[in-house]
Amino acid sequence: MTHTQALGHTAPRSPRPPTILDRYLVAELGGPFLFGLSAFTLIFVATQILAIGRLVSEEHAPLWAAVEYFLWDMPQFLLLVIPMAMLLGTLLAMQRLSSESELTAMQAGGISLSRIVAPLLLVGFVVSLLALAVQELFVPLANDKAAYIRQQAIEHVSPASSNLQAVTALPGGGKQVTIAGGLDVQTQTLLGVTVIRYDAHQKPQDFIVADRARYVQPTWTFENSTTYHFAPDGSVTTQTAPYLTVDIGERPNQIAKQSIQITNPEDLSRAEIKERLDSGQLSPQQQRLFTATYASKLARPFAAFVFTLIAVPFGLRPVRGGGTGLGFGVAVAIVFVYYVIATIFQSVGSAATWLAGPAAWAPNVIFTVIGLLLLRRASRV
Repeated sequence: MTHTQALGHTAPRSPRPPTILDRYLVAELGGPFLFGLSAFTLIFVATQILAIGRLVSEEHAPLWAAVEYFLWDMPQFLLLVIPMAMLLGTLLAMQRLSSESELTAMQAGGISLSRIVAPLLLVGFVVSLLALAVQELFVPLANDKAAYIRQQAIEHVSPASSNLQAVTALPGGGKQVTIAGGLDVQTQTLLGVTVIRYDAHQKPQDFIVADRARYVQPTWTFENSTTYHFAPDGSVTTQTAPYLTVDIGERPNQIAKQSIQITNPEDLSRAEIKERLDSGQLSPQQQRLFTATYASKLARPFAAFVFTLIAVPFGLRPVRGGGTGLGFGVAVAIVFVYYVIATIFQSVGSAATWLAGPAAWAPNVIFTVIGLLLLRRASRV
C-alpha cells in the first residue's frame, strides 16, 4: 500500500492521451476537411473575382487596390467556409469508413459508434473555438483594412471628409469627449482634434485643441496643442505644447468605426458591439439589431460542431455511387437549410431584445437534436 492510499486519497488522473483509434480518425478527417476548405473557398473566390472586375472597370480602381481589398475582405468569408468544410470533411470521411467496412470492423471489435465519432466531435468543437477567436480577433481588423482601402484608394474619400468622435469614461464619474475632423489612415493621424473633459457633474474641466494627433501605440501624441483648464473658481489657465500625450481611450480603427460602420454590426467584434450597446447612442431599432447580432456572433461559430455532429449519421448511409459528388451535394443542402433557418431566427431575434439569445442559438439546438436522434438511430442498426 502506498503512502497516498494509506491516507485514503487517490492520485489525480492525468489526461488520457489520444489512442491509435483517435489519431486514425482525425487523420481520416484531415484530407477531406482540407478538400472542403479549398472547394468552398474557391466558390467564394470566384464571386469575388467578379467583384474585382467591377471595381476596376466601373469604378476605375487601381488593380492593386482592388486585389488588396479582396484579400482583406476574405477572412469574413472563412467564417462561413470553415463550418461547411467540417461538414463536407466529416461526410466524406464517414462515407469512406462505412463503404470499406472499417466501421463494421470497429463495432465488431466492441467499439461503440459514439466512441468512434467522439474524436471527430472533439475536433469540431475545437474548430468552433478557433473560428470564434478568428471572428473576434482578426476579422474586425481585416474589415477595417478593407474599408480604409475602399475609401481612400477606390472611392478617393478625403481623410477629413467626416467627423469622428470617441467618448471615454474618466475616474470619478467624469468623461472625455474627443472630436476630430477626420483620420489619415496611412499615418494613423487624427486631423483637427478637440478634447473636452467633464467632471462627474458634467462641467467642463479641460479643453484641448490640436492640429493633429498621431497614434503611437499605446497612446496618442498631440501636435501644436493648446490646453484650457477651467478652475472651480471660474478662472482659466492656458498652456501650449508642441507635443502632448493624451489617452483618447480608443485605437484609430475603433474611432473610425464610430462613423463609417455604426449601422453594420456584422463588421464589428462582439466587444465593439457591446460598447455600442452600452453607449446609449443607438436608436431602438439599432439596439434590437445590435443585440441580435451580438448574440448570433457567439452562436454562429459553433455551427462547425453542429455540422460535424449531423454529418456523421448522413455519412453512415450506404453510397452506391457518386462518392465525393454526392457528399458535396448533401453538404450544400444541409448548409442551405441551416442558414435559411438561421436567417429566419435572426429576424425573430431582431424583433425584441429578449428574443435575441434564444433566437441566435435555436438553429444550433435544432440541428443538434436532429443529429443526436439520427446518430442514436444509426447506432441501433
